[in-house]
Amino acid sequence: GGEQVPWRGAERARQRENMAEASSSSRVALVAGASGLVGRELLQLLLTSPDYGVVHSLRRRAGAGASSSKLRELVVSFDDLPALPACDDVFIALGTTIKVAGSEAAFKRVDYDYVVAVAAAARQAGATRLGIVSALGADAESRVFYNRVKGEMERAVNGLGYESVVLARPSLLLGDREA
Repeated sequence: GGEQVPWRGAERARQRENMAEASSSSRVALVAGASGLVGRELLQLLLTSPDYGVVHSLRRRAGAGASSSKLRELVVSFDDLPALPACDDVFIALGTTIKVAGSEAAFKRVDYDYVVAVAAAARQAGATRLGIVSALGADAESRVFYNRVKGEMERAVNGLGYESVVLARPSLLLGDREA
């Protein structure tokens, strides 16, 4: 909602100093969607990267399966996202299918509302770089609902003021899914 994010000024600087002391790496990553096919792989890459000292993982329920001294799991409701911790880079691999979601409205809630909410909250928390898994054919003007939602999401996140936005547009994602 319209709640102010408390990560401002001196408080943010202190948190960054504490995180920097905890690790020789100064960058902090935030990941949403780390339990999915792409997100699981992404989380492992971030946890083993020397570029990141801390990796926050937003989850709906506890228990990532990944373990690392860098990992900070944050159990959240994506319907009522709290203020997020200070971070430099945010990676969003949230997504579902209309079949799994059960309706077009439920699909849009995950693939548009949740993605844009995380991107906006991370921007308020200081993130300057954004990476999102979108989809091949994403187009805000498409007649195809799925492609239109992905395109509308891309348009929305491009307007959030990030220094860098990377939109990955894979076609079919193959692999072992937990769901």
